[in-house]
Amino acid sequence: MTTMKKIILLMLAGFLLGSCNNGKDSSNTDFAEHEHNVTTADHYEMVELNDGVRWLVNDEMKPYVMQGESRVKSFIENKETDYKALAEDLTEQNNLLIESCTMDGKSHDELHKWLHPHLELVAALKEADQKNGESLVREIRDSYDRYHQYFQ
Repeated sequence: MTTMKKIILLMLAGFLLGSCNNGKDSSNTDFAEHEHNVTTADHYEMVELNDGVRWLVNDEMKPYVMQGESRVKSFIENKETDYKALAEDLTEQNNLLIESCTMDGKSHDELHKWLHPHLELVAALKEADQKNGESLVREIRDSYDRYHQYFQ
């Protein structure tokens, strides 16, 4: 992914994720600062457990993660190859996930650590060809596995 595409993606993610907390005071979760740290380091922070326990995700957000994951599993099982269509489906689920966000505090911050790389994978899939599409789909499947490692 080119540098310009990364910048545009991060700006879009910032705009979408900035709507998290549905207008609540977000002083505890300064997304812009977190985004800057991630970008400058050119890597993503590892998600942490909550004292060894998975973080709770609000019930209104869970269906969008589950629907995206289900779509990826179906795509793999059915040996589909329309990567752009899958990316569009996942983008829709991710947008709904972001719009339904009411989390705050540490759990919210940790969810963002998972979500940023996930959004980048989906964005890359939009432009995938046969050569790299299959690999990206596996990485997205693995991203959902990571979600389940850290969130319930």
